[in-house]
Amino acid sequence: MKIRYLSILSVTAVALLSLSGAAQAGDQDGHGGLCSNATLKGPFGFIGHGEILGLIGADGKVHPYAAPSILDDVALVTFDGMGHFSRTDFGVIGGLPKGGKTTFNPVQHGIYTVNSDCTGTMKIIYDAGGAVPAGVETDLNIVVAADGTLIESVVYRAVTVSGSSADGQAVCPPNCEQGVQESFEGKKVVVYGLRESSH
Repeated sequence: MKIRYLSILSVTAVALLSLSGAAQAGDQDGHGGLCSNATLKGPFGFIGHGEILGLIGADGKVHPYAAPSILDDVALVTFDGMGHFSRTDFGVIGGLPKGGKTTFNPVQHGIYTVNSDCTGTMKIIYDAGGAVPAGVETDLNIVVAADGTLIESVVYRAVTVSGSSADGQAVCPPNCEQGVQESFEGKKVVVYGLRESSH
């Protein structure tokens, strides 16, 4: 009786493993997928670091500013699970607070896309009334990892609203895309409820 019972358990286990393998294979083939916009929901704490190098001219080359500016930034990004997010951040550029403000700037929003293979994009848009002028935009390529709790990203496009390169060959406007070398990392903010202590 025990042998028959163990045989039934073995067959059941093999069947479940087969179904699991089929599901994973389906995911890798793009049917169903591992990730989606819904993978990102709730608050994530971000840290960013990099350099703002210059303006990209009509020739497609980076025309350096008189001196590159180092950027450090912390942000709280709250995803809605449907492709939109709100954002507040505080940053320092070239040793000075962005826009001269030492408080967080909540006047920004954005859109995001997460593909089935867990790659995707984020577009940060600054609105009027904050430390950064309206019209500034930062676009990132992202990878979602660690079961949706980690976002690794690199900036691929940064738009400013004014400035000029040291050589005078790129002036914003009209050349308002910056050459940058920046990366950001976001980690899911997990809030644990108060736990009763046992005595």
